[in-house]
Amino acid sequence: MNRGENSDSIPNDLILDILSRLPAKSIQRFRCVSKLWKSMLSQSYFTELFLNKSSSRPRLLFVGKQDSDWLFFSSPQPQNLDEKSSLVVADCHMKFSKDINPYNCTYASGLIYFHNTDNDAVRVICNPSTGQYAILPLPERRTHRHSYSYLGFDPIDKEFKVLLISTSKCIASSDIDHYILTLGTEKLRWRKIQCPFTHLPLWNRICINGVLYYLALSERRYYAVVCFDVRSEKFKLVELEYRLDCRICGLINYKGKLCGVNLKYAYYGGFPLELRMWVLEDVEKEEWTTYAYTLSADIKVVKVNNNLIVAGVTASGEIVLVNNNTCKPFYVFYFNPERKTFESVEIQFFGANGEAFKTNFLVYAFIDHVEDLKFDIKTTTYAAYLEEDHRTFEM
Repeated sequence: MNRGENSDSIPNDLILDILSRLPAKSIQRFRCVSKLWKSMLSQSYFTELFLNKSSSRPRLLFVGKQDSDWLFFSSPQPQNLDEKSSLVVADCHMKFSKDINPYNCTYASGLIYFHNTDNDAVRVICNPSTGQYAILPLPERRTHRHSYSYLGFDPIDKEFKVLLISTSKCIASSDIDHYILTLGTEKLRWRKIQCPFTHLPLWNRICINGVLYYLALSERRYYAVVCFDVRSEKFKLVELEYRLDCRICGLINYKGKLCGVNLKYAYYGGFPLELRMWVLEDVEKEEWTTYAYTLSADIKVVKVNNNLIVAGVTASGEIVLVNNNTCKPFYVFYFNPERKTFESVEIQFFGANGEAFKTNFLVYAFIDHVEDLKFDIKTTTYAAYLEEDHRTFEM
């Protein structure tokens, strides 16, 4: 091989393979190097390659609310708890500041949705992987005072949709409107859709395999689960049995099925605690399976003081419990119901300077977070609604 052959540049495929192993925020910086790099790192081939590599290293995503700020952190999600470290460092991703102050946040396939019950309130979509966020338009006609909204994802058509339910009352009534907003369309407009039954939506919700589930009160004042197919935009109501209705305090994805969960603490608000789970085995037949477990932690573990939430179930079957505020020390617990193991991992130094522990604040936790570059907020869906001139974020 002559000298000219040795001096050939590194093949593009090899460069892209190397870059696909970097964090998303590093890719965002490389896109600023030149127009060529921006084009190369925005190709569908690279974004798909990046997603495949990222899927092999899922993370725990933490979203914390501190005064009017929202902070984003993530930490590695243990793939083998037998080999894990008992201490994990969480990295700071970004921060919303100033006047973005929604009430609640939900998660679906890598995106975060901020919202509250005020029909005129700001609604924000954020991609924590890229640091991009945008404000959604308000429905053109807002005749009702209250609203509930949820983010869903259709894995077949690869579409995100926001379901908004607007009502003037706090009880189940016919005075209610349903709207859909499909993200990624050129003209971002709310479409009115019909629901065949009357219900009052509640906050608990989750999207599993293209179906958005949320708790509700039926017209008969029974607790129920509403199943909304994101692709077909069809509703189904599953009324809960009496023994379930007042006990479900959260919804999770349990091996691809909807699962309601409840935690019952010891009398002093700590361990041992009872975890009860209701798995919806068959939606059409409305069949449920009940599980109950007693969880005990090492006496050296700090008291949880009734502050645990069930964040979800990992691909390997561990049920993840997380503190819902930034107490110190901050623990994540992993319970494997098959092996009957209960492990704890301490999350240290939220951010480079431990900023999350300066004050105690609310934390939302989401498991199996995978960084995804494909949904580019700035260059596709929300260009007309970005307001970065007076809303700041830090990465």
